[in-house]
Amino acid sequence: MSHPSGRLLTGLVHGPENGTPVLFIAGAGTGKSMAFGDGLLDTCGIRLLTMDRPGMGDSTADPARTPTSTAEDYRVFVAAVLGTPDAEVPVIANSQGALFGLAAAAQGWAQTLVLASPADEVANPTVRGLLPEAARALPELAQRAPDAARDLLSSFTPDAMRTMVLSGSDPQDRAFYTAPGFDARYRTALAEGFGDDGSGYVADTMMASTPWPVDLASITIPVTVLFGARDQVHSPDHGSFLTDRLPRARRTVIPEAGGALLWTHADVVFDAALQQSNA
Repeated sequence: MSHPSGRLLTGLVHGPENGTPVLFIAGAGTGKSMAFGDGLLDTCGIRLLTMDRPGMGDSTADPARTPTSTAEDYRVFVAAVLGTPDAEVPVIANSQGALFGLAAAAQGWAQTLVLASPADEVANPTVRGLLPEAARALPELAQRAPDAARDLLSSFTPDAMRTMVLSGSDPQDRAFYTAPGFDARYRTALAEGFGDDGSGYVADTMMASTPWPVDLASITIPVTVLFGARDQVHSPDHGSFLTDRLPRARRTVIPEAGGALLWTHADVVFDAALQQSNA
């Protein structure tokens, strides 16, 4: 579809045409092919919408992209798919996509928000203080020398991203990520996410690594934060501090889940999105 600016936005629709529309905002370096809960879409009556962020897949890059403009791109995409300019839909955001889900919530068109294994604001002093030393390097570089950080991120490839995810995962998550069905989808989504020489991935990660220009206290819609107890990747405190910063947020830590919670516990994620939207 064509954005009012003339840019192209590309996406996919998964699930039944008459299902309840739910927007899914995928994590780092992944495009529109990344989805979840395939076997539940018909059962739960969900029409899952996914989009290539600017600079990913076939979506035109936006050199001036911000979290706010990215959320607006998602709004334009949802409106085009549903054929209504003022559509409000539940939003589910995963990992690094959490920033854009929060920006959508702050804009007021997200009906509810589910953050599944969200990455926290690593530039926030409280969060940074909880991070291991190695995890502080990129956000510190992004703030101190942004051009050097962009150069570093530009050297990343889909294979390097996959390797990094696998090396940081525990054995159970790693077994899930390398299973043939998921691995094929992940590789396709990474190829989309690193299209246009990785410009979309670089933009995403620079935004996630620097202070977030989103007023979390202004978000008044219901927010559910979901974490797996085995997850040692996405947040140093399993989203506790992030939840405290959101006026109407509730957090659930699932004992048997890890960083792959979005896929291994898709029913919990969908239940949260649908129950919140019907509350």
